[in-house]
Amino acid sequence: MRQRRFLTEALVGSMMSEFSDGRERVLTVGVAVARSGRLANLGDPLDFAMTLMEEKLAGAGSVGHRIRLASRDTRSSAEGARQAVDELVRDEDAKIILTLAGTRVLPAVADACEAVGVPCLSSAFPWQVYYYGRGADDNRPFDWTYHFCWGLDDIAHTFADLWERVDGRKHTVGCLWNDGPQGTWSRHPEHGFAPAARARGHDLLQPEPYREPATALDAHVTAFRDAEADIVTSAATGQDLALFRAQAAESGWRPRLITCSRWLAYPPSVTSTGGQPAQAGVGTLAYWTPAHPYVSSLDGMTAAELAEAYEQRTGRQWLQPLGLAYALFEVAAHALTTADDPTDRRSLAVALGSSRLRTIVGVLDWTAGPVANVATVPLAGGQWQEGTRHDYELAVVTSGQVDGLPVGGDLISG
Repeated sequence: MRQRRFLTEALVGSMMSEFSDGRERVLTVGVAVARSGRLANLGDPLDFAMTLMEEKLAGAGSVGHRIRLASRDTRSSAEGARQAVDELVRDEDAKIILTLAGTRVLPAVADACEAVGVPCLSSAFPWQVYYYGRGADDNRPFDWTYHFCWGLDDIAHTFADLWERVDGRKHTVGCLWNDGPQGTWSRHPEHGFAPAARARGHDLLQPEPYREPATALDAHVTAFRDAEADIVTSAATGQDLALFRAQAAESGWRPRLITCSRWLAYPPSVTSTGGQPAQAGVGTLAYWTPAHPYVSSLDGMTAAELAEAYEQRTGRQWLQPLGLAYALFEVAAHALTTADDPTDRRSLAVALGSSRLRTIVGVLDWTAGPVANVATVPLAGGQWQEGTRHDYELAVVTSGQVDGLPVGGDLISG
């Protein structure tokens, strides 16, 4: 297991003095990041953002304080996530903990922080799943944990924008849901994807959910084909969607468009298991791209510059969570510099809950809801199309909720 600890030479000197002169203290930001296991590739954006932020945050604290970064590997598991939080709090004295992504890992990090009383900031998880799925409600918000992301209803509206570009009409949409948290909450009659999609006039066909990873999806193929559903939507992994597409092809049926969130928002280099990528032609969320018209509150870096830096330094295709990862550190620095007492965790939690900040993913505003503890990220609609620099690239086909985002291509459907 690889663990990284970030500490500048200046900070080492400060810590060795044990603050005996009373002039400077170190505030540690803990980062729970997947560096091993099945989510390791998805940990790359957060790991990369830490590398860029190390020196920038070293001088960003309040007067008399410096910010330090320390990380622990979640090992892509709930147990590893809880252990990471324990070590960051016990061994590193983390004043705030950041994390990103993982259907089971992110809630485990947040719950562990809630239990021990340390502020947590997270992203890349639909807010209804984060909030209601962890047991909060309108009368009982969380005490320590904060989040920014889009909602399942936002996904529905973004996908409906794409569906309605197919012949300009309403459709019967086959829902390929798994039995995990996102599939379960997508079907929720009040808080999920389904009510927002139906409100747009689309008929949803929702067979029984499949267990992930899927071993056979022919029953779903048959149900969609018999109902003449010409569009399919899902939150499947690349492996499961590839299986569905293969079994659909074997049956002689092919949907005109597939929309898929979650794993299919990442490029084939992250999700492909061989053969034609599951992403080919799939419509998905465009929550952060190099074309997004945003800049960092810390250093003025643009979305395009951050994506280019990632590709140049790693040799890999940029990933959408890269923007979210960078914004995590922006918000953490904002809380540490605006809290009444940045050494006090309760004061930091209050600062998070009252934050409104322009970031590299847009304006994040915890004072505006939609519920306590949550700020939202606007969505646009994208489609994986054959690219120029990479085999498949995410083309923005509808600007959706993102003001000033240029459209980079037309939707391609069957």
